Amino acid sequence: MKKYKWLIISLNLLLVLVMFNRNVFLKEHTISDGQLVLFELAPVDPRSLMQGDYMRLNYAIANDEWNSSVPEHKRGYCIITLDKNQVAKRVRLQQEKTPLHAGEIAIRYNLHPSQRISIGAESFFFQEGEAKKYEKAAYGALKIDSQGNSVLIGLSDIDKKLIK
Repeated sequence: MKKYKWLIISLNLLLVLVMFNRNVFLKEHTISDGQLVLFELAPVDPRSLMQGDYMRLNYAIANDEWNSSVPEHKRGYCIITLDKNQVAKRVRLQQEKTPLHAGEIAIRYNLHPSQRISIGAESFFFQEGEAKKYEKAAYGALKIDSQGNSVLIGLSDIDKKLIK
């Protein structure tokens, strides 16, 4: 067994590295080829003493009133449409990615125990001393791929310009 110990450890390490690099590749693909969607931000406390300068993101779309009732499923797809400025408006929640009507986009969601939906990218970290720059953030800029996966690429101001 002793001679297989290092082989097992090496294979596990290789598996972890392959999975990590696969996830990085998929996120990079979403960033480069995904559709840019702006999600309106709702007010929230932007500071954390333990984590440094960051902004907890609370999307207005997650706070919208439910069309009928609280969703039955803890995971599913939030179906959105975009206005002329690329700002998302929630249409409905559904368990599967399809059906989608013309002009609709599916983004994955998780349901928190508080009955609030999460579309991912709940925090935005920035360098110490740059809090003033991000106080004017009005939108979270996410790229969404065809599978409903999202990646936060930054925050945008009220004029929908990416804050740099």
